[in-house]
Amino acid sequence: MTNQYPIYILLCLLIIAANLPWLSDKLFCILSIKRKPGWLRACEWLTLCALSFSLGFALEYKVMGTVVSQAWEFYVVALCLFAVFALPGFIYHHDLKKIFQQR
Repeated sequence: MTNQYPIYILLCLLIIAANLPWLSDKLFCILSIKRKPGWLRACEWLTLCALSFSLGFALEYKVMGTVVSQAWEFYVVALCLFAVFALPGFIYHHDLKKIFQQR
């Protein structure tokens, strides 16, 4: 297995993790809640973001043997990329879900 495959797997997991708060009405896909408010979805999204970044650090350490230190710009870009990954789930939850329920 080359170094490319774990990166592709991680990107797929990041896309799934970024969309989970908006695609599921359960908290972390485990606890059933009658109505999940927006602030709880945002907290869940930030928690999944932190867990995903931790998984990325662990993968980097496993593949490379060390974790390269980054400046704050890297983390801002990574957070923005995670927000872009969450866009399909956000659009589905706030726009498309209502349209599909009306049909």
